[in-house]
Amino acid sequence: MDHARRARWIAAAGWSIILLSAGAAVLPLVGPASGAAIIGALLGLAGTAEILAATRRQETRRLALLAGALTVVAGLLFATDPATKFLPTLTIIMGWLFLRSLVLAAASLLQHGSVRLWSAVSAATDFVLALVLGVGLSISTLVVTLFGATTPMVASFAWVLAISFIATGALLLKVASFARREDV
Repeated sequence: MDHARRARWIAAAGWSIILLSAGAAVLPLVGPASGAAIIGALLGLAGTAEILAATRRQETRRLALLAGALTVVAGLLFATDPATKFLPTLTIIMGWLFLRSLVLAAASLLQHGSVRLWSAVSAATDFVLALVLGVGLSISTLVVTLFGATTPMVASFAWVLAISFIATGALLLKVASFARREDV
């Protein structure tokens, strides 16, 4: 596959993941059961797009495939999770963000130029988001125990998901710009 064609596939995956981040905006408007299904679908679609982009890469293909696979697995956990409570989903998202940050950090060590920088930024973004959720988990446990899942808490969770998707999409757009010129 020529460089321009590979770049178009990777860029399309990046843009689709960025567009999926807008889907997180509907989370505060739906109930917990529907929210889990929406999160599962968003993660599944984003992971699939990331896997498709990874198959077009030359450098760090396996790590990019692993990052996408982690996203798909997190989506499947949401889609098949019989519990409709909000807190178990926070644990899944924290684990997903933390594992993705490790994979992206490892990939950044093997990459070059600004792709390396964007991989590191994406890894740091996911790591910080995992920490934010981890710190907020103890507070949110009390809030949910006393009052149930509140709209502001769900809205802040939606932003976490959207930010991670935007960081991933931006990384893929940078990879696409390099794929036009060289093997990435």
